[in-house]
Amino acid sequence: MSSSPLTATPTPLLPAKSKSPPPHPLLPYLPQCTSLRALSQLHAAAVKSGLGAHPAFVTRLLTLCTEKGAAPAHLAYARQVFDRIPCPGDVVWYNTLLRGYARSAGTVAFPDAAGVFVRMLEEGVAPDTYTFVSLLKACAAARAGGDGRQAHGVAVKTGAADHEYVLPTLINMYAECGDAGAARAMFGRVDGECVVSYNAMITAAVRSSRPGEALVLFREMQAKGLKPTSVTLISVLSACALLGALELGRWIHEYVRKVGLDSLVKVNTALIDMYGKCGSLEDAIGVFQGMESRDRQAWSVMIVAYANHSYGREAILLFEEMKTQGIKPDDVTFLGVLYACSHSGMVSEGLQYFDSMREYGIVPGIKHYGCVTDLLARSGQLEKAYKFIDELPIKPTAILWRTLLSACGSHGDVDLGKRVFEKILELDDSHGGDYVIFSNLCANTGKWEEMNRVRKLMNEKGVVKVPGCSSIEIDNRVHEFFAGDGRHPQSQDARRMVDQVIEQLKLVGYVPNTSHVFHVEMGEEEKATSLRYHSEKLAISFGLLNTSPGTTLRVVKNLRVCPDCHSMAKLVSMLFNRRIILRDLNRFHHFEDGVCSCGDYW
Repeated sequence: MSSSPLTATPTPLLPAKSKSPPPHPLLPYLPQCTSLRALSQLHAAAVKSGLGAHPAFVTRLLTLCTEKGAAPAHLAYARQVFDRIPCPGDVVWYNTLLRGYARSAGTVAFPDAAGVFVRMLEEGVAPDTYTFVSLLKACAAARAGGDGRQAHGVAVKTGAADHEYVLPTLINMYAECGDAGAARAMFGRVDGECVVSYNAMITAAVRSSRPGEALVLFREMQAKGLKPTSVTLISVLSACALLGALELGRWIHEYVRKVGLDSLVKVNTALIDMYGKCGSLEDAIGVFQGMESRDRQAWSVMIVAYANHSYGREAILLFEEMKTQGIKPDDVTFLGVLYACSHSGMVSEGLQYFDSMREYGIVPGIKHYGCVTDLLARSGQLEKAYKFIDELPIKPTAILWRTLLSACGSHGDVDLGKRVFEKILELDDSHGGDYVIFSNLCANTGKWEEMNRVRKLMNEKGVVKVPGCSSIEIDNRVHEFFAGDGRHPQSQDARRMVDQVIEQLKLVGYVPNTSHVFHVEMGEEEKATSLRYHSEKLAISFGLLNTSPGTTLRVVKNLRVCPDCHSMAKLVSMLFNRRIILRDLNRFHHFEDGVCSCGDYW
């Protein structure tokens, strides 16, 4: 697609024939062909009768082979039919193929889509707005920004670039390809109030992990009096999920009910996902149980929610119920099942489910391998986990080795940890957490020289540790706290509250857990002080200070919760009669009456 024909000005569409061909006798039978075999047999009959290139027959055949949900084999057959037409002059044929490639979006289908478009220009068939919409969608899916810019150039030459359907697609294409400036520039060209363009910008912001920007755009829509569509609300719910903004998510749920979109499966699925990721498993279950019909994605999202909240048995029971309902699981479903087994210590069950994936024709991906690695490593089977990674049919990523390194730290295996650490450095030497985990492991096992070597290497590489950050939502406002600093306007109040809370916790047996503080020059008191103002402690104390007694505290942290903060949260839930739901990098922890849902298995 990078070749010159794409940038050339297309010649006008060939004049239409003055007389339409007679109706095709086999045309009524096409919709009855439910398999590719039946379609090909009917097509063969048409070819034998000399009517294989009949415009109406070809149009209908291509449409059936490229409709939404069509198998790759159908799309390949459509291309074969198209390629055998000597001089295809009907723009509808090209658009049908391009739409099929856009629907099967990805890097595999993109070269075929590009080839169809180039041939279109070479044959002198003028592209229309439908052409550019499908082509730009294919560019976006393949992250082919350079080709998308060339397609944009052709759209400008043909006068299609500012069309009400093409412009939102351009916005989405640039955003998906990481060119936020171009996306914003296209958005600025929108004439009047366009919901579709807002949807493109909001969706793109969410997919590029900019949830705050998505919510700003949503509020802008509201201020202009634009009515959100289901696409808008699904994307905004995803933004709430990324931020952990539960109250805003609940407000959107009420809006969904008000405008009558609560019967849509995809909207309900987005609600389940939002509630699950914002820490309200009860609300997620309520939405799921209230659905009149559920598709595979809805079942899968609910299973993942159970898994992330450490309700492993419930996730497995739901999976088995899903199968009895005749719903075939996919890769996401199995990801949830494997998460559930990993987070609940169900090793043998997890391995059995992993092996059963092949029964459904599912090829494991890197995340499935990561779950099995975590399943083995977390249970202490470190060497087995190492062998599993080392013998994978694909090249292991740094993330897989990182999962094992974390387990080596938890189980105190410094020798295996060193081997794993070296593997990680070969793939990615820029992640500060790797150096910290391994240096702490060395310190914990008395390998001081090795610890100093790792810290020196960390300094030489210019690698820094990611600071801990915890957020808590109060009165529809998200408050962020960073470990040890005073960025928040009320940080001093939060620190004073931490001091008061810890003094009360000491009365019921709290002792700072300094086992993961590795500084030779520090005494025990200094180590305890270094733990005192961790971000999750600040967020929890801020919540105690600014909410009424009995209010559930919901905290989101960007890193794994440390053992001392975990112990502190359990005691706070008991002493202050509060329910605390803490979402860390790996899972949710539900603290209530001095107990955590993870069973201290995290």
